[in-house]
Amino acid sequence: MRPGGFVRWPGPLLLDCSIGERRWQPLDGACWYPIDLEARGALELVRRSTGGIASRKVRVAAYPYPTQKLRVAEQYVAPPAHQLERIARERARVEALFELETPRRFALPLGAPLERLPNAARFGARRIFNDQPRSPHSGADYSARPGTLVLAVGAGRVAVADDEYFAGKAVYIDHGGGLLSMSFHLSELLVRSDDPVERGQPLGKVGSTGRATGPHLHFGLRWHGARIDPDLLLGTAQAVEID
Repeated sequence: MRPGGFVRWPGPLLLDCSIGERRWQPLDGACWYPIDLEARGALELVRRSTGGIASRKVRVAAYPYPTQKLRVAEQYVAPPAHQLERIARERARVEALFELETPRRFALPLGAPLERLPNAARFGARRIFNDQPRSPHSGADYSARPGTLVLAVGAGRVAVADDEYFAGKAVYIDHGGGLLSMSFHLSELLVRSDDPVERGQPLGKVGSTGRATGPHLHFGLRWHGARIDPDLLLGTAQAVEID
């Protein structure tokens, strides 16, 4: 299967699901296993039910995601020394969010992050900024006019709402159940850290702050720590199912 997707494994009387040391609760009568964008090789999926423990192995193969070449301000390729502490601090704060496993508050499929959602672009693309290779693009980009409202895709709590070096004005929402959504490059924030939010609530407005080449919404999802294609949980793409 491709990296950045997920496997759904339904079954009766499920208790929990796990990959490696990470364990979580089933959802809607199934174990859902997100596969990280940079995962490769064999993965063992484990589920526990009242009938015992079962496991399956899946093989994650390389996938032909495209290469994207971009020109950005040099400060976003080689940040000045006085910004390095800020960048490290923001990275550490965000990485801690990937470990959250709070009670689930969302339902699938998720709501759209924009009222009129265009086709997504660039998830998984290998990015080259000013001829310098960087990590693959872990979110989907949606074209939208500046000032367009960005919406919460599910209920949750604002884990972080701040102006970050690379992400620009950004909102991270903990939806519980190990799901974190991220909206980047906003022109304006309409929520604050620790605010509760409901599905469809405005979070901010589309802009081009941070490392952006123009106005758009960068929307990303981390599920149980894995970077996955947002289209899968928005109900617009096909997931893998095993029985």
